[in-house]
Amino acid sequence: MRSSLFNTGGGGSLQSAFVVTAGSSYAVAVGGGGAGGTSAVPIGLIGGTSSFSTITTVGGGPGNNNALTQGVGGSGGGNASGMTPGALGTAGEGFAGGEGHRSAGQNGSGGGGGAGAVGANGTSGRNGGAGGVGVSNSMSGSAVFYAGGGGGGGNSSGAVGGNGGGGNTPGGNGTVNTGGGGAGRNLGPASGGNGGSGIVIVSYVGGQKATGGTITTSGTRTIHTFTASGTFVYTG
Repeated sequence: MRSSLFNTGGGGSLQSAFVVTAGSSYAVAVGGGGAGGTSAVPIGLIGGTSSFSTITTVGGGPGNNNALTQGVGGSGGGNASGMTPGALGTAGEGFAGGEGHRSAGQNGSGGGGGAGAVGANGTSGRNGGAGGVGVSNSMSGSAVFYAGGGGGGGNSSGAVGGNGGGGNTPGGNGTVNTGGGGAGRNLGPASGGNGGSGIVIVSYVGGQKATGGTITTSGTRTIHTFTASGTFVYTG
């Protein structure tokens, strides 16, 4: 998660404001959530990258279905088993997923990482770890949590997601259009959770000066919200 106005993810600093030119068009991409791991394909996929022109942010990491880790996502997916660390997050965007725990043949999956905190580890009681909390900001005109981690599943109980998916069967998915990490899942036929899809929000002071996305206002600001890929055209 990256922002030039409000809190950003992973403990990072604010993104520099982007300067637009009158009469110019800027490509906007909204990444899809990465598919969670399954019994057949245990390593899940990282979510698609979201971008505004040259500014990019990595998609949420998915939950994994066994004692393997996936590569870096905006927020890391939790791992499912065996004292193996969850996937890393991207510096300045999100934190790592939690570690899975295995005890007496039973598993507690790690929680997915969030933009605001790491995912909790699975416990010896075969419970899933809680998802890392997301980061709240008001870029859309109201306070919304973005990039929360999914809760980890477990043989005893699943855990609550940090403003993302909850752990159950299959593992909980990250929330759509927030970039949340998917939940891990214990070994077996159930799938790990999918990462949440992204969102791109453009905000500026004054009346409407551009087209593209869903256009709203909040106070003195005009807001363009993209929940799918498109084009931002600045008319000046």
